[in-house]
This record gives sequence, structure tokens and C-alpha cells, in this order.
Amino acid sequence: MSKHWNRRDAIRALGLSLGGAALPFSSWATDENKNRILLPQQKLNLARPVTAITCGAGNRGNVYGGFSLQYPDQLDIVGVAEPIAIRNERYATKHNIKAENRFTTWEDVFKRPKFADAIIITTPDNLHYGPCMKALEMGYDVLLEKPISPSEKECRDILALAKKTGRIVAVCHVLRYAPYFVKLKEIMQSGVLGEIISIQHMEPIEHIHMSHSYVRGNWHDSKQTTPIILAKSCHDLDILRWMLEKNCTNIQAFGNLKWFTQKNAPEGSTARCTDGCKVEGQCPYSALDIYYRKRQRNYVFDLPDDKDKQAAYVLEQLKTTNYGRCVYRMDNDQPDHYTTNILFDGGVTAAFSMEAFTSYEGRRTRVMGSLGDVVGDMSSFTMTDFLTGKKTEWKQDTDGHGGGDWRLAQDWVNAVSQHNPALLTSTIDASIESHVMGFMAEESRKHNKVMEVKL
Repeated sequence: MSKHWNRRDAIRALGLSLGGAALPFSSWATDENKNRILLPQQKLNLARPVTAITCGAGNRGNVYGGFSLQYPDQLDIVGVAEPIAIRNERYATKHNIKAENRFTTWEDVFKRPKFADAIIITTPDNLHYGPCMKALEMGYDVLLEKPISPSEKECRDILALAKKTGRIVAVCHVLRYAPYFVKLKEIMQSGVLGEIISIQHMEPIEHIHMSHSYVRGNWHDSKQTTPIILAKSCHDLDILRWMLEKNCTNIQAFGNLKWFTQKNAPEGSTARCTDGCKVEGQCPYSALDIYYRKRQRNYVFDLPDDKDKQAAYVLEQLKTTNYGRCVYRMDNDQPDHYTTNILFDGGVTAAFSMEAFTSYEGRRTRVMGSLGDVVGDMSSFTMTDFLTGKKTEWKQDTDGHGGGDWRLAQDWVNAVSQHNPALLTSTIDASIESHVMGFMAEESRKHNKVMEVKL
């Protein structure tokens, strides 16, 4: 959009409303956990569906695989690799996968000649590199869950092989497809805010989500998985870079593990919440309260189908897995607060904070321009014109991931179908910089110095 437009005309062209709220039409589906998923705006008309094999049938594998159940004429899941038997069985049943196309490990998939168009990689973070490299070698296109890899070298290796083979690697930076960030970028690039001077952006993890995923859960040990700035917040580094359309030149980070440590364990607490902890009833992180009484986040337990057996099964899991351990007595090392200062080309600055101790989730954004500013919370934002004082509002209902999951999936399917990576905004070429920013942020945090970012 031209920066020389009349600003009122520009606002109208952007689909915003002066002094009111714009409510774009939204259509929804629901997943097996009854969570809403925002549907793509348009349906593709393909000659045949893209065929794909899913490596990793956990939460994210089911999200992307779920796209094929809603749109079987666009995507057909024809294979699965998953070592947890109940997940493998449920995924294969859901997608009607033939017995010969069910595998225990990702390595087993590639012992067979190529039998699909693409591979969906939703394995644990430290198991992204192997299947991605093998998929590219064998001529598959790839949908790769973020982060690309815990290693900068491996990230660059995947990029190099994708370029060499000419295959598509889409990184699951779903926020690029979230309506909130799409519209925010449109505004920033339209010129209605004047020159963009700085951004403040926060990711509130929410205190129970933090305890679930990064204290007790799969990402509690950064050395075994990925540093939290990449595991949780490479989305945010990426979205800042994407909205500004400017390269990052320098980065500086601070943060540490302040609260979830043994020295903060309350008197009377025990190794597990099920061991007769005397303060369990007053602890906001009680595993008994979160998983057993309130039945939150129980998807991690792969509950039996018989509902009469589920309560006893959850209780047994709390007695035997990390999810039942005291949050102050875990072997976790991920920072629970993380602040990053970023310098982009042209002197534009951004301050990004990842915060564990909030009662809410959903990103918060403030964009400061020379002619106006924007304040938003992932589902709505308000733009204020400095000259007139008029406020322009935008609002849209969204799902738990910002509405970008299936919109990304559809663009990836379209790109694979047409052999055209230009149809994607989150190819590995476009996504690599945010990962380098994350690696440099971690170097800065550990060594207390400002890092230069080089691609």
C-alpha cells in the first residue's frame, strides 16, 4: 500500500473501523479435545490431495493431521511413525492408515522407497534434524514443527540441503498466519503509523503452562531439548522480524531461573504432590489439583478410552512421572523470565519479554510510530492517530494458537501441490534468521554481552 495515501482512505482500505470494532467473519472446527480451530478463509481446488506421512503423533502431529480430516480433498495422511503404541494406534485409526504404513520410529519410514509427497515432522525438538535431512535426501517436501533444531549448525545444514535439493521446507511459525499479526503487519507496512520507531512485545506463558511444559514437562531440561527462547519464543522473535521487514543486527538478553528451585520449596512439601505434602492445598502448582481434580492438560497422559478408568490412571501417572513431582524439586533449568533487547536495521528497537508468572496467555504488543501507535492483545488492537486523537479498532475471535495452525497447513499443501515455495511465508529461508536471533540471545544471556547477529 502506498505511504502517500490519505490516512483515512488507508484505514478504510485496511478493513478497519473508525471508533468502532470490526468483526471479520470466522468459521470454526473443533479438535478431539473440543478446542476450537480457526478455519482457512478459502478452500483450495486441487487436482488431487497432497499425501503425507506424519513423524510424531503427539499434540502438534494431531493438529496438522487434523487438517486432513476437515479437508480430505486437500491432504491425505497415508503413514505415521510413533513409538508410543496408543498414539500410533489412535492416529492410524483416525486417518485410516494401512498397517504396512505404520512405523515405530522415524528411521523405519525411510527404509521404504518414497511413498508420499511430503513428511510432517512433529517429533521432539532434538529429533527434528534426522528425519528432515533424510526426507530431503529422498525427495520429500517437509512441514517442520518449530524450532528447526536445537543446534545452529543443524539449522544451517537443513537450509543448505533444502536449497540443494530444491525441496520445500515450511517451518511452523504459525503466528505469521494468525489474523492479528497479519493485520498488524499490514498496518505497520501501510505507513499510517508513520515511521516505526520501536516495539514492545510480551509473551505471557501463564503460570500453570510454565509449570506443565517447562518445569515438569518435556522441555524442562534445555540441554536435552531446546533453550526456552527457541522452544517457546522463536515464534515471537520471528514475528517481530516479519512484521518489521528489517534485519536484526544486535541482540542482548537477560533472564534466569528464579522461582522454581529447591531453595523456594515450602516447608512441609514433599518430592511428589501425592506423598502427603502438607502445603499441597495452598499451592497454585499442585499436580493433584491441576491434573487430577480439575483434569487440566490431561492429553499428556494418553488416557484410556474407558472414562471410568481415567481418574485412577491419572493418579497413577502422578505417582510415577515428572508431572506429579513438586515444581520446586524438579531437575529443571529453563529460565522463568527472559528479557531480550533487539536492534534492527535503521535504528528500530524492540523489547521482548517472556514471562512465566501471569494469570493469562496471549501475546501483548505495542507498536510506536512517528504518527500513531497500536496497543493489542492477540485478539484485538486499538490504533491511535496522534494528529486527530481518533482511535481505530480491530477485533476477531481466535483460537488457542492465534488462528494460524490450519491456515499455515493449507498454504503448505498449496505450495507442495504446485511445487512453489513462494506460496508460503514461513519457508526455512525466511525462518532461519529468528533462530539465529534465539541462539545469539542465549549466548548473550549466558555470557552477559551484546551479540552481533549474522546470517
